[in-house]
Amino acid sequence: MTDPDREPKASGAEQEDEDEASSPFDHPAFLPVLLWGLAAWFGYDGWFNENIEAVDFNRYGFVALVLAAAYFTYQSVREVRAAREDGSGSS
Repeated sequence: MTDPDREPKASGAEQEDEDEASSPFDHPAFLPVLLWGLAAWFGYDGWFNENIEAVDFNRYGFVALVLAAAYFTYQSVREVRAAREDGSGSS
């Protein structure tokens, strides 16, 4: 029996539009950009704003964030290059 509340499945063209719809959070560069921004903030607080109590926290956080940002930037570049080689577009 069919359920009247269920919507019929999308046709081929509608399904392609649903598959391609994405948000900025899906872009491979989102996390690296966020981490580089946080690293800049921690770096500024750690070395240029030394009038705060948590200078050591900011300096260690800066190092950790730079390492994480470098790693995820490398992964993002690899993912974009692999997508380009596969011919799946520029996302």
